[in-house]
Order: sequence, then C-alpha cells, then structure tokens
Amino acid sequence: MTATLYSKPGCPWCDKAKEWLKKHKVKFKEINCQEDQKAYEYIQNKSGESGVPQLEVNGKVIVGYDEEAYEETF
Repeated sequence: MTATLYSKPGCPWCDKAKEWLKKHKVKFKEINCQEDQKAYEYIQNKSGESGVPQLEVNGKVIVGYDEEAYEETF
C-alpha cells in the first residue's frame, strides 16, 4: 500500500494527520506543497480540492483530516 500525504508547514490538521499515521504505524511519504508546486497542482486536479492535508492511498484521495476514512483505509 502506497500512502502519500500532501501537507503544508504550520497546518495543524496536517500535523494531526501525520500523528495519526505514525501512531498507527502507516508508512507514508510526505510532500510539502509549499516547496513542490507541481505536486500541489497534481493533487488539486485529482481531488478537485485545494486544502491540505490530502492523503492519497493507492489512487484514492482523502481530503482533510478524516480519522474515519483513515480507519476504513488502513
């Protein structure tokens, strides 16, 4: 399972998402959307949303910090 977290520094919901993933021992790659504009545009186009965090897992995108969706996915 491949998980990618799209986040921005200073985002409290991004921090909560990272904490949840680490607590549940989910391996993930984090992409800083402030540093990687192409990645940010990619996830915006894929989800239709501009906010962060966004978590992409095997092609599916979870927008925002959503524990219920995380639990269903992992």
